Amino acid sequence: MNLIRFALRKPISILVLVAGLFFFGIGAIKDIKVDILPKMNLPVIYIAHPFGGYTPDQMEAYFAKNYVNVLPFSNGIKSVETKNIQGLMIMKLTYYEGTNMAQAAAELSALSNRIQAVFPPGTQPPFIIRFDASSLPIGQLVLSSKIRSNNELQDLANVYVRASFTSIPGLLSPAPFGGSPRTIEVNVDPDLLRSHNMTPDQIVEAIRLNNQTAPSGNVRMGDKNYITPTNNTIKEVKDFEQIPLFKGSVQNLKLGDVATVKDGADITAGYALVNGKRSVYISIAKAGDASTWDVVQKLKSELPKIQSTLPEDVKLSYEFDQSVYVINSVKSLITEGIIGAVLTGLMVLLFLGDKRAALIVILTIPISIISGVLFLKLFGQTINLMSLSGLALAIGILVDESTVTIENIHQHLDMGKPKALAIWDACQEIALPKLLILLCILAVFAPAFTMVGIPGALFLPLALAIGFSMVISFLLSQTFVPVMANWLMKAHPKHQHTPEITDDEAEFNACGLTPESEKDLISQKKVMVEREDTNQDGKISAFERFRVRFMRTLDRLFVHKKATSIVYLVSATVLAVILIGFIGKDVFPKTNSSQFQLRMRAPDGTRLERTEEQARIVLKELEKMVGKEHIGISSVYVGQHPSLFSINPIYLFMAGSHEAVFQVSLKEYHTDMDDFKDDFRARLKKVLPDTKLSFEPIELTDKVLSQGSPTPIEIRVAGKDKKRNELYATQIVEKLKAISYFRDVQIGQPIHYPAMNIDIDRTRAAELGVDMNDISRSLVASTSSSRYTEKNTWVDEKAGLSYNVQVQVPLNKMKSKTDMGEIPVLKNSLRPVLSDVAKITPTVVSGENDNLGAMPYITVTANINQTDLGTATKDVGKTITSLGELPRGLFITPIGLSTVLTETLSSLQSGLLVAVFVIFLMLAANFQSFKVSLVILTTVPAVVLGALLMLTITGSTLNLQSYMGIIMSVGVSIANAVLLVTNAEQLRKINGNALESAREAAALRLRPIIMTSVAMIAGMLPMAIGHGEGGDQVSPLGRAVIGGLLFSTFAVLLILPQIFAWAQEKTTTQSVSLDPEDEESIHYISSINKSKVGKS
Repeated sequence: MNLIRFALRKPISILVLVAGLFFFGIGAIKDIKVDILPKMNLPVIYIAHPFGGYTPDQMEAYFAKNYVNVLPFSNGIKSVETKNIQGLMIMKLTYYEGTNMAQAAAELSALSNRIQAVFPPGTQPPFIIRFDASSLPIGQLVLSSKIRSNNELQDLANVYVRASFTSIPGLLSPAPFGGSPRTIEVNVDPDLLRSHNMTPDQIVEAIRLNNQTAPSGNVRMGDKNYITPTNNTIKEVKDFEQIPLFKGSVQNLKLGDVATVKDGADITAGYALVNGKRSVYISIAKAGDASTWDVVQKLKSELPKIQSTLPEDVKLSYEFDQSVYVINSVKSLITEGIIGAVLTGLMVLLFLGDKRAALIVILTIPISIISGVLFLKLFGQTINLMSLSGLALAIGILVDESTVTIENIHQHLDMGKPKALAIWDACQEIALPKLLILLCILAVFAPAFTMVGIPGALFLPLALAIGFSMVISFLLSQTFVPVMANWLMKAHPKHQHTPEITDDEAEFNACGLTPESEKDLISQKKVMVEREDTNQDGKISAFERFRVRFMRTLDRLFVHKKATSIVYLVSATVLAVILIGFIGKDVFPKTNSSQFQLRMRAPDGTRLERTEEQARIVLKELEKMVGKEHIGISSVYVGQHPSLFSINPIYLFMAGSHEAVFQVSLKEYHTDMDDFKDDFRARLKKVLPDTKLSFEPIELTDKVLSQGSPTPIEIRVAGKDKKRNELYATQIVEKLKAISYFRDVQIGQPIHYPAMNIDIDRTRAAELGVDMNDISRSLVASTSSSRYTEKNTWVDEKAGLSYNVQVQVPLNKMKSKTDMGEIPVLKNSLRPVLSDVAKITPTVVSGENDNLGAMPYITVTANINQTDLGTATKDVGKTITSLGELPRGLFITPIGLSTVLTETLSSLQSGLLVAVFVIFLMLAANFQSFKVSLVILTTVPAVVLGALLMLTITGSTLNLQSYMGIIMSVGVSIANAVLLVTNAEQLRKINGNALESAREAAALRLRPIIMTSVAMIAGMLPMAIGHGEGGDQVSPLGRAVIGGLLFSTFAVLLILPQIFAWAQEKTTTQSVSLDPEDEESIHYISSINKSKVGKS
């Protein structure tokens, strides 16, 4: 049954269906998951493999290369990247799209177990984790205390705070940042060791023999079964000092005679500073299928309970909350929706002067949006920044469906028809064109289903949000709007020029059997064109005066229709192509965020304490620059992560003790962040001239899009010869520094790390009775700790937890080459010491070894200032080209955000072309004419030109959001063109005059086209202005739509009739049908002729 007829016959059923959609939609809004980004499902897996104390060269040789050798057994791997620093290897495996990632992770786990056989003895299993947007932190839980050390806070965070996270569904968290793990420290005195002819390794051995974990047995005595525990494991920390160092001696030496034992922490590798004070924080992440908003809210609700488990002096706070952005975006959407609906209602009121009609149009907007959310939930989508952009964009176009219907009803009422008949005829007349319009708009978003990678993951939720809302809006315009129009709208008084509809005609019309329909159609349309509308005072209305002037302009253009059409097509296309080359290009719109992340690099190898001093200087300069009252919070991590926390570097990579990363949130401080960063660089250059700075992405969106790259520009220089890699990287650095807008240009790895090379003379050592094992074990215990060579644990019976016991020499006892040379290496002997068997010489080594597969590489990183990424990418390409022909085996390629930009723009351009082609085919099928289909598509150059011009004027770039705006405005432009051409072609087939048909169609569709365009522009204005949280990220979308619609409205109303009249001037009015039984076909054979043919 016809949809419109069903609605008019069963209006209560329609209200019930609408009420049901609204009710369940509200329920979906409450239940749908709220996230920052869509499910990215990025095919990336990380492997983190620690081995304490190993140099970057050792990690590369013993771990990275062995992994690379076995990875070909795993299917679907696209690339393998490794970072090797002291004590840790991090491997990033990128897979091809469509790879079964669960299977890939299982294969990696099996391979890592298999490869353990070739790793050094004592190797622990690796950590293997998937990477997605959910893997990145969505906030920080900060622990602070005025009286406790970082190490105490670290233990409290690890034992009590993280343990409570199990009650929060979907929350993930790595180990705390900022402290060292609790450890039983055995700090030996080198002088006392030498006085007793002992080596550090003897202390390690004594602890191993006297603090052992052994199982207990059972003894059955009488009627009882007794457990037989022993004190193999030392109970109290102070009892370690009573461990005897020799066996078989009456006057024995105790551990406390040569060392001090305390319940402390591992050797400090890094610090966390929160608001300039040492603190500890926990990065909060969420599981892939969890809601960011739910996780954060549940965590905040649990904070009082968690706080109660901590000492009173320890305070908890949740900082750098990323969830606020999506919630504020939801609020902005609601605000924009209300403003858009009000503006749309005012527009309908302005053009039609009908308050009831305006109310009907306004009602369809929330129903469509809420229903769209319902279907997003049903299809497993979330509310995120992209789906919100789609819903915000949909607000502007939703009014098109109901506005066109209402306007057409007004037209039929003006023809003097009874209200019910006018509503029926109006809805029937535009049902097919509106369906075609819907399909055209959906077609422009169809490529979202074929896109892959990051563009596809971001585009699909936006397309679904628009698609669902549009389909619902179309159905409402065919059902809900005619029902409400019957109930609310009033019949129009008969106009003096309006032909009166007789009862017989009304009855025929209601049945769809209008007598002399073609003649009636022409006469009614002509009356509508020639009639002068008057207001209540009998005066000609303002819109009628405008229409008269419009028709005069159109008539003047018709005289030169061919020249006008050619000039338009050529100029619009050429200007659009010029603007595409001229306009800036980015992956995502730039945001003037009040948060920033800064990486500070002191000279390679700077010790941790000096790096912390420089970090405090940076914080002090920041306070001087913006004022302490404008710093909401600052969080700094200085140095490396403890080797026990090998997952942490995946979240925040630190190459060595010389690095510090700042995260700062400013409050009530409004400025251009590019200018702010430039001023801050200049200020820091004066006080820290030898320190390198690099601003990094802090917004979650930017971090995901950059795919791990620390800066927008990153260039990889790869080749087997590391020295040659460095030479070419240095040349690139110098060339990029010469380009004015590049900032923070530097090599990304510490490749000149200071080292003390210990060259052991094996012959000399053997002569003195020392082997390599004696030397290395003593050296490790003296310069690091014994936990790398001898695992030993102690159990805290109160907490029920075990902690490492490690022998080490205090850092202040090992501060010169002479101190190193005096390390004893032979048991029970004053000599030899290390300097007797080895030469100690200062040297320089690489502090980080990076590989692509098995090929070493280094990177050049750079930020850009007041310039778009597209321009910077072009200049980087020119810089690489200027190096000339590269040596064989050397590869220089841009990576990171530059490749994402290329992939995104390519996908979007291809998608737009595919969408236009699909629309062309649909139009051709509908009109049964390829020529008419091409005529409609001639509005596309105007859309692209208008959108690009608006983006250029407003200083916006061509990016994912503005591309969505262009694609959307193409759909709306084609929709308006379909309305006009449908009328024009219908009239042309009746009267045979293309020019007259185009003129009448333009006059008839002037008001609905202007209304829908103005309505959408009004709906897009709040978005284009960009107020509110996340406004910077969606404003280019609104601006592109407004620019595209302004130009396309001009083209549809003034240029499209010229092109139609020119193209269809000599086209036959006969049908293309080949059916001999079709009366409209030129091949039609009547039944009489058939019988004659049969007889003959």
